[in-house]
Amino acid sequence: MFRFTTAGESHGRALVAILEGLPAGLPVDVEQINHELERRQWGYGRGGRMKIERDRVEIMSGVRHGLTLGSPLALTIENKDWANWTEVMSVAPLDAPPEKSRRVKRPRPGHADLAGGQKFGARDLRDVLERASARETAARVACGALAKQLLVAFGVEILSHVIQLGGIPDAPLELSWEAISNIPGDEPLRCADAEAQSRMVALIDEKRREGDTLGGIFEVVVRGLLPGLGSHTAWDLKLDGRLAQSVMSIPAVKAVAIGAGAEASNLPGSEVHDEIAYNETSQQFIRQTNRAGGLEGGITNGEELRVRGHLKPISTLRRALRSVDIDTKKEESASFERSDITAVPAAGVIGEAMVALVLASAMREKFGGDSLGEMRRNFDGYREQLRGY
Repeated sequence: MFRFTTAGESHGRALVAILEGLPAGLPVDVEQINHELERRQWGYGRGGRMKIERDRVEIMSGVRHGLTLGSPLALTIENKDWANWTEVMSVAPLDAPPEKSRRVKRPRPGHADLAGGQKFGARDLRDVLERASARETAARVACGALAKQLLVAFGVEILSHVIQLGGIPDAPLELSWEAISNIPGDEPLRCADAEAQSRMVALIDEKRREGDTLGGIFEVVVRGLLPGLGSHTAWDLKLDGRLAQSVMSIPAVKAVAIGAGAEASNLPGSEVHDEIAYNETSQQFIRQTNRAGGLEGGITNGEELRVRGHLKPISTLRRALRSVDIDTKKEESASFERSDITAVPAAGVIGEAMVALVLASAMREKFGGDSLGEMRRNFDGYREQLRGY
């Protein structure tokens, strides 16, 4: 069973994750995990929290001398901002209310504040928003970085890029793997179109002055997958459904598309389905196009996997929207918590992590093995089987 869970609040002492199911003997590169954490924090339009946190992972268990043991990995990421919140987020009871209680009772439209408060009966909505915060995704990215290290061992690569932000450009970008991989690491929005990116930056500046926020679309692209991951045999085994759920779980994501996505519903079948050919040299079945996004019937087909996440604008606005005080029931402006103008590039990095975790799980289901060597032998045997199909 390959699975992970996270714990921790936005301003608590630390984020914690437990990852189970990695085979024994997988080399672990801690600096690569830290690089992924840094990528998540980067991008034009991010807020002041990114200047405080310098995320670094500490592996507490499951690794010895740089190799996984086959047992659960426990990870921690310290919250640097904890020093300013020790009383507000104290685990122990306090003799008196903290000097700055930072109580939240004016819920933000679009956030989990009010619905969560109603669900748990919270009279201080901080009890909800601290966990609902996207800060939790740092722990997901750390787990996803380990999943990537497993996938790389089997020739699988994952990238993400921004294909639209705030409606710029008019139509989402359609780019090859090569064009995406050539995006410099220091591009402000991880967008391959320089002219569109310049306009995006200008729009972010405009919305910052107006106290508003922006959404957009990121795309995660995966290459090197063999056909046969996932299954058509049961609804909860279909890989497209599992990927959609994982990407939809990212805060602010309101729609997920695989391949042509919603556009396919407007076209005749002759313009949607990918015709099949056979490459004699590689002894592989290939598709002439990839409108299916690498998945057919809930199963990978060997083409590039392409998943898009549609991000709504962040729900914390400096120019606060109308709300209601949960105590007085009087109309007031919504509370303001330190936030970003946009986080689409960061969401792409989180999307990579979630896709990697789902794919790693599918790989473990397909090839099993207690050790990396055993998993590789099973993988090689299956690849040989495909050559003879």
